[in-house]
Amino acid sequence: MHVIININEIEKYIETLKSQKNINKIVFTNGVFDLIHRGHVEYLERAKELGDILVLGLNSDSSVKRLKGPGRPYTAEGDRAYILSRLEAVDIVCVFDEDTPLELLKKVKPDFLVKGGDYQLDQIIGREFVENSGGKVVTIPIVSGRSTTNLIHSIKAIL
Repeated sequence: MHVIININEIEKYIETLKSQKNINKIVFTNGVFDLIHRGHVEYLERAKELGDILVLGLNSDSSVKRLKGPGRPYTAEGDRAYILSRLEAVDIVCVFDEDTPLELLKKVKPDFLVKGGDYQLDQIIGREFVENSGGKVVTIPIVSGRSTTNLIHSIKAIL
């Protein structure tokens, strides 16, 4: 199941999956995923290991511009969503336009909320919602030397 779904349809879609398939644990993560690299792929693979399906909340282009500045994103949301949805670890991609994934999290109701190890637990948006719903918040160590920032610096250095 590698699906790109609208935020207005995701809650019903997940309810249908739970009732029709043997899905016990839903994992959720989110981010910009602007220039996809090995660090992203390894992170998503480790996140998927926590449950039956991995839902990836993807910041829309307008959200990325607000968060990262006018020069971003480098890759349009449709292309980012398409590429991410084709990764083996990712089951569902849902683009959201808000600056945080909180409203999407409330629709998904994950068993696990996953973020990179560069986040402290108290910095993770949605932590309280997930924990109060009986879920768990997990951080996964980032892959050393693999980041969008490093990739951008490497590209700029050769231009």
